[in-house]
Amino acid sequence: MPTADFAAAQQRLANRRRQRVAENRAREDAHRAAQAVTLSSLPRPLSRLGSLGNSLWDGVKGREGTHPAFRVGQIDAELLDEELLDLLKGQVGEGLKYYGSHLRDEYSAEILLALRAILFKLTIWDHNASYGASLQGLRYTDARDNSLARPPPKSWQKGLYGLLTVGCRYGWTKWEDYLLSRPDDPDAMESPIMQQLSRLTTTLSNIHSLAAMSSFLVFLTNGRYRTLLDRVLRLRLTPTSHATSREVSFEYLNRQLVWHAFTEFLLFLLPLVGISRWRRILSRTWRKIRTFVTKSILGRTPDSTEEDTSLGEYGYLPERTCAICYQDQNPSSGTSETEIMAQSSGAGGVIGSAATDITNPYETIPCGHVYCYVCLVQRIEGEEGQGWTCLRCGDMVKECRPWAGDVLEEVPRPTSNGKTVGFASEHFDADSEERSDLQGSKPDVVQRSATSEGADSEAEESDVSYRKHDLGLDESEEWAKASNASSE
Repeated sequence: MPTADFAAAQQRLANRRRQRVAENRAREDAHRAAQAVTLSSLPRPLSRLGSLGNSLWDGVKGREGTHPAFRVGQIDAELLDEELLDLLKGQVGEGLKYYGSHLRDEYSAEILLALRAILFKLTIWDHNASYGASLQGLRYTDARDNSLARPPPKSWQKGLYGLLTVGCRYGWTKWEDYLLSRPDDPDAMESPIMQQLSRLTTTLSNIHSLAAMSSFLVFLTNGRYRTLLDRVLRLRLTPTSHATSREVSFEYLNRQLVWHAFTEFLLFLLPLVGISRWRRILSRTWRKIRTFVTKSILGRTPDSTEEDTSLGEYGYLPERTCAICYQDQNPSSGTSETEIMAQSSGAGGVIGSAATDITNPYETIPCGHVYCYVCLVQRIEGEEGQGWTCLRCGDMVKECRPWAGDVLEEVPRPTSNGKTVGFASEHFDADSEERSDLQGSKPDVVQRSATSEGADSEAEESDVSYRKHDLGLDESEEWAKASNASSE
């Protein structure tokens, strides 16, 4: 369409709109004139009350100005602004917790003051609309002007709006906090001025609540002013364009319903599929792929020590540390192996702490790595017989047993049916020297030594067969050596 034709069409639409407005006003004037004639026939007091009632009702129900009066959009805009403020407050609180958990509670009013001031400057002062109003396709206009141009609000209107919504709200909040923080002791004497101020504060709060409720009821009737402050300052939320649809979009609600149904279906389906089984399959496949890549591309063999230590996720932890306890205490730890080992060597590290040390050690079968009994049994039982992946080597573990590292097994001594004789001259010489050293000692010491010698002789008699076997000498050979020595 050419530019001239488009401008002519716009001019025709504007003329028709003005004509409809003029017809509506003429109809309303005729209706008021008829009502005035009807009321004039009543007695004097009743006629005045009737005229005041009609004017008040026309003021409440009149629909001039905003077409259409989009009440749902205006209320949604206010709710969106409050949600945005709560979200920003939560983010600021999360950031301040690293400087002290008390800052968020003690300076809550100051945080809201700063956030409201920043939002007011970036939205209403600069663009004549808040973020919620912009999302709803609305903006503030000066309701004192009845023209169809919808002029933006004046600077003094926006200034008073910011002063009352930001500064005065902060001051009123601090004043109420001060009144609530006073001691509630009935015996404490309170000044008359404070009592009057407290009663005045309560009265003003009640009056404001009633006025806000009345204003909101009027807003539901004609859709003009959303809040009491907008009504006082004559600020109205109007559509940014004339082609505004009054249909409420349920697209967001439909997306929420679809996502909720999808999540409910997943929660029903996943237990039937068996997540743990698929997780084990994926972990085994990943280990095989890593081993293949390491062997073929990097030129390393899976039998090397380096590959063995890298198979398990926590194979680098010290032996005294339970890998399951460490994993539970550090579920999303991104610390490297070097940092972990450096931390374990220092005092007070996580690995060297009592919370991660092994208690009641049990070893896995067949890899033989040691864990806490409770941790290991819970993991194996949770896999429902499919096997649990060892955190140190990556092997599949289905059974466990008590750790035998601190048990000394008795080695059976060899027995011999043949009769052998052996001499332990060095042992007897040592006993004689010890006996000579104890000659000058006290009698009780000598007696104890004699008792110990008797015990030693019994032990020697019990072990004579083993010494004979160790020396490997026959009885005949010993007698031959003894006879040769006597002849010489």
